[in-house]
Amino acid sequence: MKAYDQLNFATVIPDVVSRFANHKAIGFVDEEMMTYAEMGKQINAVKAFIESCEIVPGDKVIIYSQNMPNWAIVYFALLCMGIVAVPVLPDFNPYELSNVINHSEAKAIFISKNLEYKLKEVEHNLDVVISMDDFSVISSKEEELFFDPNQQSDKLYFAKDDELAILLYTSGTTGDSKGVMLSQKNVLFNAYQSGEVQVIEEHSRFLSVLPLSHTYENTIGLILPITKGANITYLRKPPTASVLLPAMAKVKPDLMLTVPMIIEKVYRNSILPTIQKKAFTRIMHSNRITRKLVYYLAGKKLYQTFGGNLKFFGIGGAKLDAQVERFLRDAKFPYAIGYGLTETSPLLAGSNPTQTRFQAIGPKVVDCELKINDPDPKTGEGEIWAKGPNVMLGYYKSEEKTKEVLTDDGWFKTGDLGVFDKNGWLSHKGRLKNMIVSANGENIYPEEIESLINNFKHVVESVVIEQKGKLVALVHFDREELEQRFKSMKKEFTTKVEGKMDEVSKKANETMEEISKKVDETIKELSAELKQYINSRVNKFSKIQSMIAHPEPFQKTATKKIKRYLYSFKKEEEKN
Repeated sequence: MKAYDQLNFATVIPDVVSRFANHKAIGFVDEEMMTYAEMGKQINAVKAFIESCEIVPGDKVIIYSQNMPNWAIVYFALLCMGIVAVPVLPDFNPYELSNVINHSEAKAIFISKNLEYKLKEVEHNLDVVISMDDFSVISSKEEELFFDPNQQSDKLYFAKDDELAILLYTSGTTGDSKGVMLSQKNVLFNAYQSGEVQVIEEHSRFLSVLPLSHTYENTIGLILPITKGANITYLRKPPTASVLLPAMAKVKPDLMLTVPMIIEKVYRNSILPTIQKKAFTRIMHSNRITRKLVYYLAGKKLYQTFGGNLKFFGIGGAKLDAQVERFLRDAKFPYAIGYGLTETSPLLAGSNPTQTRFQAIGPKVVDCELKINDPDPKTGEGEIWAKGPNVMLGYYKSEEKTKEVLTDDGWFKTGDLGVFDKNGWLSHKGRLKNMIVSANGENIYPEEIESLINNFKHVVESVVIEQKGKLVALVHFDREELEQRFKSMKKEFTTKVEGKMDEVSKKANETMEEISKKVDETIKELSAELKQYINSRVNKFSKIQSMIAHPEPFQKTATKKIKRYLYSFKKEEEKN
């Protein structure tokens, strides 16, 4: 990052707007991209509008919206003015939104049209509610407020780089949503640190698919490219396969940020079924030597599907499944692994596609300290602690929680278990709170067992929990896939039935009625087979005592990590 006297947005944004004025900046797929100069004008117009709303530095303003160019414009306008931005995840329900409004004491909200219905269910005392889509005023305590795109703010702001600038409410796996306080220096410095992991060139094309209200996409997918003169394309609809595939073909992105679940789904729902479809590739896949060739050829097709121009496919937010990573490595796919937390703005360690090592993250980012606190003498494993200019200020209105994770000398306790190898590469073992200690004192990492379970046939996802000293696996099987199999069998059967149409119809209906029963029976058989499969592959302390089929997908955070606290055994007992 260019050297600045003050590491704040009031200094950085005018500078990048001036230097990259004619570069493409932000826009939607299939629409004209806004240049940096046009983006700068829009930011100044929004600043003037915010001034007319009598919102001043230090006030808090919520951004509750899907990804769009206006999201970035509002965010930069607020930070340039020294107003505290409060990005809220679009998945937050009305109750969670209400908590954020009240706890943050926000004065205003910018909200996208598709989320307005949630705000209608919330009692609030906001001074003004503004549409993110066109900046029209939805409601206001003041009359005659309106946005004028031609009005420009000429007021100078000098926000301090080490004061509260961004308030992020996490939707964590522990269920304890906290307001993480980040400064302008935190996120701008971490953007610089991230840029040292992977070089970003002017005109590089980013395709944004993760929520901007999460610090992973925010710092690395917005702030970093904008400071480098790159451009970012947004989707108007959620990134389903039918939306994402044509978008990638048109944008031909150089860089993308994703979470493991996205590429794991691609592997299990597309790559693997295609390989298993033909006897020849199925046989080749069963052999380790020839499997590399199968994966390489499949990877070439996948690369073209992603636009054929990818240089960096970032994966973060959770641990990548080992089998899926093996495919990516053999396929020569340009994936990269990163590790971080909201509290660290977020990146702490990572590698680029030329450096990746199997099931490892990478070295720490520059100008940051990482250590393993109180490591196990045998394994070297322990809690990861971090220190540096990217570490948060603390938790909003919670001095007690802040003291629990921040030491007096500035170390942040991540709550994650990790280990360094002799070359200084970090590997992640799991969450400290998730770790189960056996009766013999052995450490059991449920994430490692879940990785094995998730690679079993017809399994979508799983959670391993402890029940009275025993391990229980909650497993969500792909019921829809199994139903389709039996429906196909039914169709094949009915076409072979000879006789009257009434007889065909009757046989078909009888078969349809049996499908649900057959699926239930199959899942029961799969559970027994899965238990035997897992227990033959784990140590004696990690053996599963019970398999419970979970009928629905597990609830997840923004980065697609399962909200484990919802599935403790106490919760399972309540369900039954």
